[in-house]
Order: sequence, then structure tokens, then C-alpha cells
Amino acid sequence: MAERRVLAIASGGGHWVQLLRLAPAFEGCTVSFATVHADSAADLAPGARLFTFRDASRKDWWNFFKSGLQIAGIVLCVRPHVVVTTGAMPPLAALLVGRLTGARTLWVDSVANSEELSGSGRIARRFAHQVITQWPQLATPETPCWGSVL
Repeated sequence: MAERRVLAIASGGGHWVQLLRLAPAFEGCTVSFATVHADSAADLAPGARLFTFRDASRKDWWNFFKSGLQIAGIVLCVRPHVVVTTGAMPPLAALLVGRLTGARTLWVDSVANSEELSGSGRIARRFAHQVITQWPQLATPETPCWGSVL
């Protein structure tokens, strides 16, 4: 069987840092990373594949459509077997397109959300194969806690 292709995607800042902390779990896979800053390539091993996409948030929600199209293109280019994200809003598009193309999908809610699941995490529960929290007190049967990455 061919090596598993993983798309590891996150917005910038803490979401990106948390995604990088998951990288050892992808050992033995062909991993493509995607984020909002091209200079994030410095965080990766030499030769690692990095895609970038436009960021979007509730304040500039209209950018979500542009971002979503870019992310859909990334998913179609990579053709991942697995899509993993630590958020925020734009990577929801990767989960949706990944799911539609047959990939397994995982949303890891940010460790910053200690009192409730993020809004994007609540949306991800509608179509991701698995949504997890990093806080035991937020765990439910539908959203388990697998521990923290920080």
C-alpha cells in the first residue's frame, strides 16, 4: 500500500504551534502542511511541503469564501487520506472537502478553549469524523479528550 498522505492544516499563531506539536504522530506518512504565513516554512523540516491560504475570521468573514476556495484547491492537489486541523475557522473547509473526497477528518479544538468548545469546533462536529477537546472538563461521548498538545 502507498504511504498515507496527511494534510495538516491550521491558521497562524497558537493554532499553528499546536499543529506542529502533533507532527510526531504523522511519522511514516507523507505530510503536507498548510497555514496562513509563508514564513512558517522555517518551522518545518527542510523540504517539507507547505501551502498557504488567506486567513479569515468573524471580523472579516467575507474572506472565508476566498480562503475556502484556496483550501479546496490544496485538498484537491494533495488528495490526503487524512486531514488534521487545530483550527481556526478557515480549515473547516479542508475538513469538508476532505470528507467529500474520502479522507478521514480530525478537528483538535484549541487548548485556548478551556470553558467551551470553539464555535468552529461546534461546526466541525457536524461533519468531521472526529472532534476532540484538549480539556477533560469539556469531554463528552461525542467530543472526547485525548490529552493536551501543549
